Amino acid sequence: MPPKIRRIREKMPLTGPGRHIIDTSMILVGSFITALAFNLFLVPNHIASGGVSGLSVIAQSLFGIEPAFTQWALNIPLFVAGFLALGRNYAIRSLLGTIVLPLFVYLTKDWSVPTTDMLLASLYGGIGVGIGLGIVFRGRGSTGGLSTLAQIIQKYSGLSLSVCVMLMDGIVITMAGFILSPEKALYALIGLYITGKIIDMIELGLNYTKVAYIIANKTDEITEAVLNELDRGLTKLSAQGGYTGDNRTVLMVVVGQSEVTRLKTLVQQLEPTAFVIITNAHEVLGEGFKRQE
Repeated sequence: MPPKIRRIREKMPLTGPGRHIIDTSMILVGSFITALAFNLFLVPNHIASGGVSGLSVIAQSLFGIEPAFTQWALNIPLFVAGFLALGRNYAIRSLLGTIVLPLFVYLTKDWSVPTTDMLLASLYGGIGVGIGLGIVFRGRGSTGGLSTLAQIIQKYSGLSLSVCVMLMDGIVITMAGFILSPEKALYALIGLYITGKIIDMIELGLNYTKVAYIIANKTDEITEAVLNELDRGLTKLSAQGGYTGDNRTVLMVVVGQSEVTRLKTLVQQLEPTAFVIITNAHEVLGEGFKRQE
């Protein structure tokens, strides 16, 4: 096989049976971590941090029902509703997580509890659930639950998905405030916030990337320095000054966190008066950065 073709194939994302095995493994591992964090930290301290899991904590406090049974009882009709409203692709992505998450919750329900401190439980519970769900999402899966209902509401109401998810979680936490206690509802908010941050971290990774926009007169010299000394590509954008009306060239450069100082130094040396804007990039896929999965 020619070396060029071999390199191209090595960079291609994994597909076929191998991709399915990895995705399935990630959904199983992520569901197990989520269930473990739920049983070790949230359930023993009656922290209902949103979603079907939060409703199962409330049901256990009121009626003594095992959380796993409540989750199955709610997830199954929600899965059917999602299949009817959102289609076959949604069902395929969420079926495994919908089944195995309550199963793992049931299997780990008697594990010893490491802490009864409410703050520690909300923090570690939020971290654990965030790690688990982040892995599930990286495996292109879903655990169903009220996120399904949020997607259905989004489809028929026109509201954004984030608003619909916040609405569902807000209802659960409000119920927890009345049924359990206002204090526990506040701890649930802490856990929910931490979970969201950890999910973002797992999905987007820890390799922070920056985008720099450079407005300068010596664009050719700066381009040469970025290409040869920084070993990064760039894009030239056509722009027009708002005050002068002059046509300008804006250089757009994507660099890693560790390369920001070098880029600023290069620009400073070549043109001290250059206008440089540096902002965060959530995720960069492509040559020189992360491979698309």
